[in-house]
Amino acid sequence: MTATDLRSLPALRHAVRSLADTHRLGVEVRARLALAAARVAAPVVDAGFPVALTATREDDGGAPLLAVTLDHRACGIGVPPADELPLAAHSTTPSTVTWHIALDAAGETTPTPVRADADAPPDGESEVLLKELGAALAQVDALKAEHRLLKHELAETNSGVLALYVQLDERDQQVRRAHGRVLRELEDALRPPVLDVPGLELGVHYAPADSEAPTGGDLYDWFVLPDGTVHITVVDALGHGVRSTRTALNVTHAVRTLALEGHPLHSIVARTNEVLAPFDPALMATVLLARLRPETGELHLAGGSHPPALLLRRGGCTEYLETPGRGIGFPLPGSEEVRRTRMRPGDLLLLYTDGLTESRRDPEEGEARLARAIRGHAHRPTAHLPRALAKEMHAVILHADDTLALAVRLSA
Repeated sequence: MTATDLRSLPALRHAVRSLADTHRLGVEVRARLALAAARVAAPVVDAGFPVALTATREDDGGAPLLAVTLDHRACGIGVPPADELPLAAHSTTPSTVTWHIALDAAGETTPTPVRADADAPPDGESEVLLKELGAALAQVDALKAEHRLLKHELAETNSGVLALYVQLDERDQQVRRAHGRVLRELEDALRPPVLDVPGLELGVHYAPADSEAPTGGDLYDWFVLPDGTVHITVVDALGHGVRSTRTALNVTHAVRTLALEGHPLHSIVARTNEVLAPFDPALMATVLLARLRPETGELHLAGGSHPPALLLRRGGCTEYLETPGRGIGFPLPGSEEVRRTRMRPGDLLLLYTDGLTESRRDPEEGEARLARAIRGHAHRPTAHLPRALAKEMHAVILHADDTLALAVRLSA
């Protein structure tokens, strides 16, 4: 079937629809073919050149095809790319564009005349356009319905995924809390109970940086030497978690062994480093050692890179007892000297780790606040004093760290 000398777009569209009806093409294919042919022919017709339309049935042993070719007579006017047309073309040449459309194998064709000289829309074109518009709207409605269904399914899927995330998060929190309780019980078992020593009142508070991971490197030990002197060890091992707890525990055990063997206080920090370094070269810990004779109040301190002890006199005066030295694992470890003083009845000694004073990232500011805080809480029972101090010092936390506070009061 051939339509030649088509000089207007209405005539071209009418010719396309005629051959589409002849070959029983669907409404959507017909509409797309008419739009594609009109788009190709528009610049040619506007320039005053005619176009020709041909349709040929092809059978190659598979599904029958209809080859629709638009010939724009090699007028030199370019056409849109084949893949940008409403119905993609399968081949183009300088003068032709061809579409290959699958046909129903059982379909028969009955040629109908093609009007090639119409300059206005032929009779009945409005009805054809309405049918094509109706088909397009039906497709739009189907797509909208499918879109609504997909949105609904997506919402249900998202709801299910969110519920799963919430459930997993709850289970994760339960596991973390259970894990934290087990670790807390284990670490509490490692901490020695409060001593019962006539003439002394003792209190201790420990808080991890993360309540769900309660292990850390802050540890203490206290015991009574054979001569009645109370020995106290405070350790802050580098890092957090189980490994730092193990490091701190190794340090306290080594110090206890050396102290019970009778080593002088000033040598214990350096000797501890000698004992542990071969087994753990990466070990680093600050240490503060205190020895107090309850009957006389005589206090000796030795340290290695640890914050100084704070002494509160009964009258309200405070003094930081500096103990120069370098910690275990540091260069030239050991205590440079032993700090000696005497506590009088009612005096209070506070040993602590840097988590108590450095929560706002300024150690000097923290030490000043701690001195004010201990004066304000001095009236409290010694057993409750460390917790009260930690609560006040941590009212604002810019840097969370494990915290240990240990109080010793000489009974009045």
